[in-house]
Amino acid sequence: MMLRIPGLLTPDEVQHCRNALKAASWQDGKATAGHLAAQVKHNEQLPLQSAEGKALGDLILDRLGQNPLFLSAALPAKVLPPRFNRYAGGGTYGNHVDNALFIIPGSAIKVRSDVSTTVFLSEPDEYDGGELIVEDTYGEQSVKLAAGDAILYPGTSLHRVNPVTRGTRLASFFWTQSLIKSAEQRRVLFDLDRSIQQLGAELPGSPSVAALSGTYHNLLRMWAEA
Repeated sequence: MMLRIPGLLTPDEVQHCRNALKAASWQDGKATAGHLAAQVKHNEQLPLQSAEGKALGDLILDRLGQNPLFLSAALPAKVLPPRFNRYAGGGTYGNHVDNALFIIPGSAIKVRSDVSTTVFLSEPDEYDGGELIVEDTYGEQSVKLAAGDAILYPGTSLHRVNPVTRGTRLASFFWTQSLIKSAEQRRVLFDLDRSIQQLGAELPGSPSVAALSGTYHNLLRMWAEA
């Protein structure tokens, strides 16, 4: 499932991120890439130990925790601290599939990459190219969103970032381990949850809505990996 989350960050929060990233020190993105990914990765990234990156990552995590759409779609168990990258001057990241497991820096905690997320921090008209191309069972999708918007897509997807031929593309990216390992089951629960929310607004107090909510939670109990 691919899902856009509009306005995860406000315009003021986006500007705050951009100001902090402008003053930060960047490194070659290959520093955090595996052997195969390093062959096609040509961008810059904040060091994992960056103080600016940690502070901005905490801001994004806070907003995710308050976002009903993210919570419903990802059903997060663990979220890897957000990372930040920069593409300019032809920077690109060729076709690759993300690692299945990531370790939270400074710990032994592993995060399975069920759901990938990119938060756009540059406006689409500020750079040429830089589209996130995601290939999966639903075909090839090209994504280039407004600053502050986020896109969720399966961590199993083959994807790439097209070369940035003008301007600079700033973004945050991270992975979520879901309570529900199966992408198909997550989609069922997401669709059911959205329908329950809509029916609840249309039919407040309806016994049928309460029954559907019970079905949702029973499925969650059956499928969740707590």
